[in-house]
Amino acid sequence: MTRRVRAAQRGAWFPLLLLGVLTLGGILVGRLTFEIQTVPCHGAPPGVTADCSLVRQGAPLYWPLGLALAYVATALFYSRRARSRGVGTPVRPYVLTGIVLVGLGTATAMWSLRDGMPGPGASLDFWGLHLDPASGTTRFLQRLSGSATSVGVPLLVLARVERSRGLLLLAVTYLTVVLVPFGTGWAGMSVTSPWSALPDLAVPGLLLLLGALGFALVERPHRRRDAR
Repeated sequence: MTRRVRAAQRGAWFPLLLLGVLTLGGILVGRLTFEIQTVPCHGAPPGVTADCSLVRQGAPLYWPLGLALAYVATALFYSRRARSRGVGTPVRPYVLTGIVLVGLGTATAMWSLRDGMPGPGASLDFWGLHLDPASGTTRFLQRLSGSATSVGVPLLVLARVERSRGLLLLAVTYLTVVLVPFGTGWAGMSVTSPWSALPDLAVPGLLLLLGALGFALVERPHRRRDAR
């Protein structure tokens, strides 16, 4: 009976589907908002004029608004399913964790950009820490404060509350993918390409969609039993 209740409560395919579509949609948003400017290089020697390319890409509200809507939609989905099946829903910790971490990530981004986009070579302000943009630590913190925190960590929480080893494996794989710097070389794209967001978003996006498909297929036998 306990196993049947837990199976009836599970619905991880739905949030995975939303997050996968949102991630792949970020590629299109990056392409449509791509802008490149030539600006003076930061830190050039006195008397030396050097120009650098400044790339602007992405809509500021796309990720925080999209993720917040995805978590709200997930809460509604689980609640509706719980009422229809007469069981409780364990999704509240996942939704609350996701919304809190999205808010934290948004606050971090707003703090870093409160004085505008830093120029090429300029230090990045990470909550008062002025970091070298070319260092590995800075790049890791940028990846960590992005989708790793707002998507990967909540997935770990969902795996815990659903007691799903498969979802735990998917969450750990997702975190590995987004935290390991793939770079753009494998896709043959430079940072000045309008499609430069594709290498960083395509792999995690497809991983989430494949996970959604897998969990949906696993859940089908349970739905058939409920229908009987």
